Amino acid sequence: MKKIALFAFNGELMCFVHVLLNALDMKERGYDVKVIIEGAATKLVPEIAKSGNPMHNFYKKVKKGGLIDGACKACSNKMGVLEAVEAEGIELLDEMSGHPSICKYISEGYEVVTF
Repeated sequence: MKKIALFAFNGELMCFVHVLLNALDMKERGYDVKVIIEGAATKLVPEIAKSGNPMHNFYKKVKKGGLIDGACKACSNKMGVLEAVEAEGIELLDEMSGHPSICKYISEGYEVVTF
């Protein structure tokens, strides 16, 4: 099974939606896929978590499918959304001085793709 880790760094909603769409597509094709929310993308969590957001359903499908592996703790804090990310039940990743480690995913056999 192909293993892909999608790192979402970009804080633009449409870029983030492409991460979600690709995650869903990969899952449907039998890939082991994980989404890691990093950098400015962390600020999108409370926005896209609102049911009134037109892109909410994509987020909901990805989250319900267990495809979100976590979000950067340091960046969530810096972007002022730490509590919102925690309230969404998204694990805070901090193994590399407060940030997720790309090397961890590589060592677990994941191909890393950044957005």
